[in-house]
Amino acid sequence: MAPMPEVHHHRSTTKVAHKPFKSRHATKGLIKEITKGKIDRHERGSRKTPHQQVMSKLDRRNQAKQLRQIKHQENAKATSVFAGHNGAPRIVAVVPLCDDCDAIRAIRKLNQSVGSDVELPAEGPWRVRVERFSQSLMYLPVEMDLIAAMNACRIADFVVFLLSPKKESGEEAEQLIRAVEGQGISNVVTMVQNLDSIQPAKKQPQIVGSLKTYMTHFFPNQDKVHSLDSDRECANVIRSLCTTTPKGVIWREDRSWMVIENVQWPQPVEGPQDRAGAVLTGVVRGKGLKANRLVQVGDWGHFQIEKIVDATLPTSKKRKADEMTMDTEDGGSNVLEAPDNDQDDLDELAPYDETMGDADEAPISEAPSERKGVLLDDYHYYSGEDESMLPPPKKLPRGTSSYQAAWFLGEMSDSYSSDDDQDHVDEEGDLSMEPSSLPQDEPNVTTLPEPTETTPSEYPQSEAFNDPSPADEAHDLEAYRSSRKTAADEDLKFPDEIELHPSTLARERLSRYRGLRSLKSSPWDTTEDKPHEPQDYDRLLRIPDYKSARKRAINEAIVGGIPPGHRVSIHLRDVPSSFQHSHLPTPSNPLTLFSLLRHEHKRTVINTTITLPSTFPSPIASKSSLLIQIGPRRLLIHPLFSELSNTPNN
Repeated sequence: MAPMPEVHHHRSTTKVAHKPFKSRHATKGLIKEITKGKIDRHERGSRKTPHQQVMSKLDRRNQAKQLRQIKHQENAKATSVFAGHNGAPRIVAVVPLCDDCDAIRAIRKLNQSVGSDVELPAEGPWRVRVERFSQSLMYLPVEMDLIAAMNACRIADFVVFLLSPKKESGEEAEQLIRAVEGQGISNVVTMVQNLDSIQPAKKQPQIVGSLKTYMTHFFPNQDKVHSLDSDRECANVIRSLCTTTPKGVIWREDRSWMVIENVQWPQPVEGPQDRAGAVLTGVVRGKGLKANRLVQVGDWGHFQIEKIVDATLPTSKKRKADEMTMDTEDGGSNVLEAPDNDQDDLDELAPYDETMGDADEAPISEAPSERKGVLLDDYHYYSGEDESMLPPPKKLPRGTSSYQAAWFLGEMSDSYSSDDDQDHVDEEGDLSMEPSSLPQDEPNVTTLPEPTETTPSEYPQSEAFNDPSPADEAHDLEAYRSSRKTAADEDLKFPDEIELHPSTLARERLSRYRGLRSLKSSPWDTTEDKPHEPQDYDRLLRIPDYKSARKRAINEAIVGGIPPGHRVSIHLRDVPSSFQHSHLPTPSNPLTLFSLLRHEHKRTVINTTITLPSTFPSPIASKSSLLIQIGPRRLLIHPLFSELSNTPNN
């Protein structure tokens, strides 16, 4: 049979996908393969809880509607402080990250994009009204300075970072961002200045992408870098500033605070050391402002509130005339709140009987007298009090000192003759504890026999003893120290060794170090430290349970007070008159007021965790001067560093 000729076939141009196998009831093997060993597998849309299983479709829709209404109410409450003509302005801090960036020019460019050509004042805050969105903006132009940037960013609702397309941000800019981020930062907007100076224009998107990568390293939520040279992008930024709800900072929103718009000194000041009252005007933010709590005013310090007066701006001439008449009748002020007997005092040291929570009320016992020896786990070894009580040994070799006698326990060996024993027995038959004199204890008056040729000398010829002068000893000691390596290398190779000055006694210098088995687990008898405690150590505030005390103080600040969004004037007591000319607010460094929680101004002992960045050149020694910021306050401290642990001794 002849072979059939091969026929060429073209592949079909369309693919036909066969329908998958469908079964009304899947087999056990198919279900096991789909689940892949997982348990409690639920399909999308299935109702899991028993309450959802009995809910109808109408009930589920009603529940979703209620959740939307609750979220809308929370959003409206958060933005109500900015509503109205007397509402609080949205604070915008403009921070340059390069030397060639100008914050003032950037603010003017943003105002021009919405048709607001308001002349910026030379003193006081820069407040601009945006009629298109019925909102007010307060700009804080900041120079490239760490402290100024931290002061502006801690009160800002929005932080605008300015970048340069030509210069890269150095270590100073990175340090500024890290400090602001660690302090707490609200919404962040990134803009690039002078982008049109990059030619050709096709390189501009590449530069913007590089700047976006740099900012997302610190703030991953940054999705775009805006250009200040584009009016459209500037208008979009203004719309975002006026409509977005600020997320705020946690520690700032737990208290009442405000940006001071005006400072007045009603009473005349005679001398620089005099104290007088001051009136600070601003809009309340955060929680309700209470007259019983102390306030922290910028770098001025802590002050008490005398009274809080309403300072609402009039909206019409009729209302202005009515308010003037009412002020005249009421004595010129509408007092909203005044302090009572519960007002906090300015004493930083708490009274002796004041504690927070369930503190130990047992009286502190007196410190024991100083004892010699070694303390190991609450037991004194080789105590000096017991040396005189030790029973003397019955037999001691001739020439044994009192120090050597302490090491002889029980009977002695017969390494000495009985003739020696007779020498130490007195007339009454008792053993004498006074050792006989040794050759080295006698004066050097021994007469040796004259050596001869046949009879050699019993003792070798003595050598002269070299007794250098104190100046020579000091010179040799200095030469020895200079030959040693540097202190860092010695500490690296010998971390457990220290060098003391020749005139320093080791038992006095090292008296604070105890012979404990473990500094972490051994009990710490604090009563022994009473002689070394500071004079006012017992007056420090003791907080046995920090979490519950903090929760009570925060919950107390939530209820009552002047609600946020009100414009008020706060009258302070005993403000130094020198602040009238020295601590004036500026647009780049505004004056702020923060209300302190109860007991927050008192002194106590705290433990904090300090983490150095990987780029820091060397570790920080204990008792070094550090500037630490806790909330709205900055403190100069000299900390003692120890190992990070959560033990009763730390």
